[in-house]
Amino acid sequence: MPDAPGLELIAQEINEAHPGAVTETALEHGRATLIVDPDRVLDALRWLRNTDAQGYRFLSSLHAADYLPATPRFAVHYELICRDRVERINVKALLADPAPANGTRVATASASPPHTPAGEAEDVGDDGEAVPLPTIDSCVELFPTANFQEREAYDFFGIVFRGHPDLSRILMPEDYVGWPQRRDFPVGGEPVLFTHNEVESPRWFE
Repeated sequence: MPDAPGLELIAQEINEAHPGAVTETALEHGRATLIVDPDRVLDALRWLRNTDAQGYRFLSSLHAADYLPATPRFAVHYELICRDRVERINVKALLADPAPANGTRVATASASPPHTPAGEAEDVGDDGEAVPLPTIDSCVELFPTANFQEREAYDFFGIVFRGHPDLSRILMPEDYVGWPQRRDFPVGGEPVLFTHNEVESPRWFE
């Protein structure tokens, strides 16, 4: 992991190549983090991957977070590894919630989730009006391991990754409504289905 001066030097070099890409750095809990402009995230990731002195060519983890009630509300975290030096660096892109305050979707049986091969950037609110979703560029072209991880972030948080080859749900059913890991998602509203809920189990003891 880069130390504090090394992290600042990396941020400075990225900004020299891509002005404004890195907005802040953080070194805490044993993690070196570059906080980047979400519109420039691919510039930062590409620089870290392709610059010989860095060589962060493996994306080990991509995950999302919801910091409600903080703003910006959402974040996408990228953990990169340089396997030659056995070093890690983290990149974090903060995303504002583009939906209006009353635009949170609540799960209903009749609603249907957005779903297209390219991924839609709109949800449907309770009043039937379009509600925008947070959006960021996909990094699958740079790191193929991001494919399923971006789909998981979309599935659970409703974050749209522009340019993803197949942005669709990966763990929840296709007809599932809402984004279950958002902090304002209703808790306890989904019944747990077991086999005995669907078909009657044989009574072997008779």
